[in-house]
Amino acid sequence: MSQKKQLRLGAFLPDAGHHVAAWRHPEAQADGGLNIQHYTQLAQTAERGKFDMVFLADGLAVWDRGQGQEAFSRSGQFSVHFEPLTLLSALSVVTKKIGLVATASTTYEEPFHLARKFASLDYLSGGRAGWNVVTSSAEAAAKNFSQEEHLQHALRYERATEFLEVVTKLWDSWEDDALIRDKESGLYFHPDKLHIPNHKGKHFSVRGPLNVARPVQGYPVIVQAGSSEAGQELAARTAEVIFTAQQTLKEAQAFYASVKGRLAKYGRSPENLKIMPGVFPIIGSTEQEAKEKYQQLQDLIHPSVGVGLLSGLTGHDLSSYPIDGPLPDLADTNGGKSRLQLIKDLAQRENLTIRQLYLWIAGARGHRTILGTPEQIADQLEEWFLNDGADGFNIMPPWLPGGLDEFVDFVIPELQRRGLFRTEYEGQTLREHLGLPRPVNQFTANAAARELVSVLT
Repeated sequence: MSQKKQLRLGAFLPDAGHHVAAWRHPEAQADGGLNIQHYTQLAQTAERGKFDMVFLADGLAVWDRGQGQEAFSRSGQFSVHFEPLTLLSALSVVTKKIGLVATASTTYEEPFHLARKFASLDYLSGGRAGWNVVTSSAEAAAKNFSQEEHLQHALRYERATEFLEVVTKLWDSWEDDALIRDKESGLYFHPDKLHIPNHKGKHFSVRGPLNVARPVQGYPVIVQAGSSEAGQELAARTAEVIFTAQQTLKEAQAFYASVKGRLAKYGRSPENLKIMPGVFPIIGSTEQEAKEKYQQLQDLIHPSVGVGLLSGLTGHDLSSYPIDGPLPDLADTNGGKSRLQLIKDLAQRENLTIRQLYLWIAGARGHRTILGTPEQIADQLEEWFLNDGADGFNIMPPWLPGGLDEFVDFVIPELQRRGLFRTEYEGQTLREHLGLPRPVNQFTANAAARELVSVLT
């Protein structure tokens, strides 16, 4: 294998694909969200391509942006799907190497419950689990969890910071070698190697310990997707992978420098955080063929679906505005701030109408769209990777399974030919794939630090 720096790749796999009309594509798996054979095929294809990880997004509410039941029923692709941790547990049995990353909310979960589930997935998969930490942006989620209002943005991130603190304490409840299971002596675990977190904070009071041993990886890999100021700060403090959305190399470089520049104050190294922008690739044997494939999908979008998508991403009901008029001046919301700003910037920069804007974001939803031959796709990925715009990419196939098949069969070999991507997995765990260190148990680290201080004084 080439000694060049290697890029990282995630396979972001929703239902029938990322395009809002993907389920209508003649070759798409329309029932993909609830089809285990479909997801088994996808995971095994991604593993054949040597992807670092499979990534599953999630939401805690059905997004109905006032479009009416009939119109809303046209956009149901992302409304009904497996709960991701359950699905990844099943996929852990039919794969061997690829990482398995699931989204879970710090706003509507409890730390003990979530720590237990991800520790279990890490054991089921032999050390391949990752947690995409989200604070939930959908206002509608509150009403599914006995609340009338969504927590304010700043409070969600404050809660998320403490949530992560509690979860890592729970994962560290047991030292790695605590469970000795000595049949001769009758001692199941070494009592000095069990630690009671006994956390008491503003948002959580959790005694512990966790009733799952310390995960195979120490901690499952921590992934984060927020790009707001609060999101960047949380990522710099806690994340090991960031999924993000930028349209230009200049924007990507600015984000990359901003987040990596925050790491030192948390005692972290830039190599221990991988930034992976989302990319929506349309692949053709020629550039013209790629454009025709893209247009085929665009022609399947019903206008009410396009407006509903844009309404959901901005947090504003746009159904009463002229579809061929400009995007109105949209106030900030309590939802996803970074995506709203990205869409507003895009509309202003390109002078787009509402229709043009939803057509622009219908596939990638604010992430970068790349059309072309495998060589052209590889050229653009290489440019960002070699110029401090990305450490890798979260690949968003337009429709499934075909979009993933094409990337694995045509783009991956081109990246391998250039020495930019692995030809075989280097290790067994997701941390090993990503080149991330295994975290030290905080309780033993703290004890060692106290002992050192006592010796020095």
